[in-house]
Amino acid sequence: MNIRIAVIDDERIVGSRLKNALEKTGEDSRDCTYDVEAFTAVEPFFQQMAGKGFHLVFTDLKMPDADGMTVLERVKKMSPDTEVIVITGYSSIDSAIEAIKKGAYHYSVKPLKLDQIRLLAKNAIEKIRLLSENRSLREAIAQRDSINSIVGASTAMQEVFALTRKVAAVDCNVLIQGRSGTGKELVARAIHALSYRKNSLFVSFNCGGFTEELISSELFGHEKGAFTGASTAQIGLIESGAGGTVFLDEIGEMPHSMQVKLLHVIQEKRIFRVGGIRPIDLDIRIVAATNRDLKKEVEAGNFREDLFYRLNVVNIQLPTLAERRDDIPLLISHFVDNFNKGFAKKVKGLSPQALEILMHYDFPGNIRELKNIIERAIALTDQSRIQVIDLPPDLQKLDFKTFETLEMETLEEMEKRYITTILQRTNYNRHLAAKILGLPRTTLWRRLKEYGLDPESGDYLIS
Repeated sequence: MNIRIAVIDDERIVGSRLKNALEKTGEDSRDCTYDVEAFTAVEPFFQQMAGKGFHLVFTDLKMPDADGMTVLERVKKMSPDTEVIVITGYSSIDSAIEAIKKGAYHYSVKPLKLDQIRLLAKNAIEKIRLLSENRSLREAIAQRDSINSIVGASTAMQEVFALTRKVAAVDCNVLIQGRSGTGKELVARAIHALSYRKNSLFVSFNCGGFTEELISSELFGHEKGAFTGASTAQIGLIESGAGGTVFLDEIGEMPHSMQVKLLHVIQEKRIFRVGGIRPIDLDIRIVAATNRDLKKEVEAGNFREDLFYRLNVVNIQLPTLAERRDDIPLLISHFVDNFNKGFAKKVKGLSPQALEILMHYDFPGNIRELKNIIERAIALTDQSRIQVIDLPPDLQKLDFKTFETLEMETLEEMEKRYITTILQRTNYNRHLAAKILGLPRTTLWRRLKEYGLDPESGDYLIS
């Protein structure tokens, strides 16, 4: 870590001695380097502070062009994380208390002992380093959690994750396309959570099923008296999302006249409330989603071409669940865990027959349909595992056709085949496979040996 330190003292020799002492401390440090600059006046310091900033500042309390308290206040306004050590030859309890209240790391009295200065610098820098690591850790956790809310290990989903991370860092509009139930809003929320707008609002609006008047009022807000019943002014969703992300779901359902208004908002970066005459400037990012093929909608004249290109700066295409079947066991495990908590149950997973039915089902409702199936099954089952009878009736009909050739299979053969299937689906990840199977890892290890699936062989490399 490169630590930038400023020393401000109108006595050049004092500043020079401090600079030399701090540079010597930096030479002795193993995990960071010190870049120290000395200033005899305040304004040159603030010019540098505004340009590249400093981690640590030593400032004299009494100087001809400013006092240390002023320096302290300005530094803290410019960079709250910068630590400031106030040095004075005119010690008083009141000034020491004032300095600490205003955020000073320490208040030191001249004459200065160089060993004391070095120790102060080391301690202040350790605090800075810990704060930096803590912030990095929080950001890493936030990024991990925002992506981990979307379950998937398939190649198709890894590509979605990679594109989501990339586009989150670039403040442009995004169009997410995918069938209903594929997780479009989850991706939109991940983009917001990974962007610099993450500390501002994420507001969501479904464009389908509303009249033009309602969409206009909800999105743009209205002034008092704009229409019958508008007894007070109201801000719209777009205005309320200032500084954040506005998610427009089912954008393909938006009426044509509203598409024109939205296009003007994107182009001008300002809105007019319904009944308003004063423009309101906007700072928002728009993420739109649709289950339609917007290119075909443009060709058919149902969607404005200019709006399509404004929204489609980056396009994220979500696969159907049938196109990512390898993720089905992971999603099942995720939903089982969630609904076990909600229903206070301890269901360990699915029987081999129930799992195989779901692995071969096409899921026209995608992830949302799978979630509903697992929720229903856990609510109904009184077994430790979800059975075929716990599945919806139309899926139970698949049972006979799928398993009619397995009538003579022994329980041991069925379990061996079931474990092999789960291992293959999890890319031989023993920890994940054990979780889906509802077995302790040691038990799974024993089963592998019992069934001749040697975990040490090249064919069964398990993490």
